[in-house]
Amino acid sequence: MYLLFDIGGTNTRVAFCKDGKNISEPVVFATPQHFEEGINAIFAVATRLGAVGNIKCAGGGVPGVFDEKQTRVISSPNLIHWCHKPIQDRLEKMLGVPVFLENDAALVALGEAHYGAGKGFSIMEYITVSTGVGGARVVDGALDEKSVGFEPGQEIFSFESGENVTLEQTVSGTALEKRFGKKAKEITDPKVWEELSLKLAYGLHNTIVLWSPDVLVLGGSMIVGNPAIPVDRVEFHLKNILKIFPKVPIIKKAELGALGGVWGALEFIKSKE
Repeated sequence: MYLLFDIGGTNTRVAFCKDGKNISEPVVFATPQHFEEGINAIFAVATRLGAVGNIKCAGGGVPGVFDEKQTRVISSPNLIHWCHKPIQDRLEKMLGVPVFLENDAALVALGEAHYGAGKGFSIMEYITVSTGVGGARVVDGALDEKSVGFEPGQEIFSFESGENVTLEQTVSGTALEKRFGKKAKEITDPKVWEELSLKLAYGLHNTIVLWSPDVLVLGGSMIVGNPAIPVDRVEFHLKNILKIFPKVPIIKKAELGALGGVWGALEFIKSKE
């Protein structure tokens, strides 16, 4: 049995897999902002699921950039109180089994590549627009090699104000709430979402010319929620913006919804055996 978890900037999901093919219905709870509370919550759910003492390993995603040993995050804009905390060590001691960690968006990418919208494509780019902006490149079913990590949301989008403004600070749910003083789901003005589709298209242009994907999969609450950034408008703008390549890659909406990270965690664990 495997224990699977997906720690997001807003919610955490915990599930298990007995046969390497199917996952249980995840238990979902709001991600605690403080590390100790979060780790204890994961252990409590694992205990309730009957996983403690019955699993051979565990794995999942955490938002942020990891250290060289992939044991803790050293930078996480949306979970700052988790930074430099011994995530892997604490979970391994609590669960008594090996624990494997990866960036949360990277695991969603892996899930979509194997079980969702990216299945059947050789080179897949995945971008999530949610609390933050993240993503990864998957090549032939495996996360692409990296020195540190993939952080497409941290590309500099604008510097005209004298400050470096990132893509995440421009199109994420957090950015929208900061700008309008209310949650993204409460913003119904279509002009706002059209503006976001154009800005996201410019950001995606940069990732496309760097990663050269066969397919671009877009996910996250700002894409699959309601209201959301219209993917057809993003594609329209990209066709006008992208000039160096002969055509825009296939663009698809993520298919796994909130379960992408859990499915990705399963595939990630299997790759470690």
